[in-house]
Amino acid sequence: MVFPSETALLQPDFDKMPDGLLPAVVQDAASGRVLMLGYMNAEALAQTQSSGLATFFSRSRQKLWTKGETSGHVLRVQSILLDCDRDALLVKVEPEGPVCHTGADTCWGEKNEAARFLEKLEQIIHLRRDSAEPGSSYTAQLIARGIPKIAQKVGEEAVETVIEALRDDRERLLNESADLMYHLLVLLAAKNIRLEEVESVLRERHR
Repeated sequence: MVFPSETALLQPDFDKMPDGLLPAVVQDAASGRVLMLGYMNAEALAQTQSSGLATFFSRSRQKLWTKGETSGHVLRVQSILLDCDRDALLVKVEPEGPVCHTGADTCWGEKNEAARFLEKLEQIIHLRRDSAEPGSSYTAQLIARGIPKIAQKVGEEAVETVIEALRDDRERLLNESADLMYHLLVLLAAKNIRLEEVESVLRERHR
């Protein structure tokens, strides 16, 4: 995985720390919840940027380690930010499973829940999209069939939503609306468009 130029050109001041290790705060990109704290040296940061998986330097084992290399609960990196003093990193990720070795969602024992379920659903869809087993879920199967099929499903669900809107059955309208929103999120994921990008357009329109 190759990050955009602004991420690739980060210039952390590793020499600022005696051991060359900078604290790396790991945050869920969707929920905003802080998941864990790790440490990165220059090599760990470079490997994280090249692989797209959060990699740290273990102070106890004195070597690099990729989160989830044994459990499978990897952290897929979305972006990396450097603080104003250039001596701390904020790593925004999509976690695959619990983050703490205890089995908890976070290393502070907090539940990792998105402020809105749409953000959590988007995250789930992205995980299904990137799954090593393309046929392991309906979402993965649909994405594997390509954009025309996904777009067709969005169109079908939109028509069904309109039909239910003209009837007097609130429950059916709610269900069709949910189907429409789910399939639209799948289409956006297949086109590598984030929900927050759509929100940004709406925000600009209503300033």
